[in-house]
Amino acid sequence: MQRNAEVGFFAKPSKISEKGRGNALANSLLIPLNDSVASSAVVDFLINMSFCPEGCHITLIHVFRKPTSGEELMGKKFMDEQPAKHKALLEKAKQRLVSEKGFDPDQIDIQLLTDQYPSVTEGIIDFFTKGQYDMVIIGRKKMSKSEEFIMGDISVKLVRSLEKTSILVVKPG
Repeated sequence: MQRNAEVGFFAKPSKISEKGRGNALANSLLIPLNDSVASSAVVDFLINMSFCPEGCHITLIHVFRKPTSGEELMGKKFMDEQPAKHKALLEKAKQRLVSEKGFDPDQIDIQLLTDQYPSVTEGIIDFFTKGQYDMVIIGRKKMSKSEEFIMGDISVKLVRSLEKTSILVVKPG
């Protein structure tokens, strides 16, 4: 079965020379993660997807947004622990991609966006525009209609804002 040949994005990696990455592979994925079930589903999806991982460059990011009043009530110690907690989460995701799928660890970057953004969406868009990515893969958390109406949905906002790139939304099972 030649399924990989049919998937245009993963079919033939080509070389590009873009900002700060030299001769990076054109199949560059931006993957925002947090400690949610939806983010775990994204990593599981990549591991179980049928494609050759050698042609991919992956950037795993975590976006810090401005803390809510509830988070601030947790105290300074709680807030100070968050970067290390999320870096460990990204490292674990990287290790799973390397050990379970065969990705080259040198082709997986980890970035913590510690500048606090008003929203996660704004952080993802800002990071995306500063780099060269062919696709954004994001998990979509389950929300009620009222939650979605009030808070909005990050995946929908990305689809609307990043018009010239592919957005793959993974829904947990």
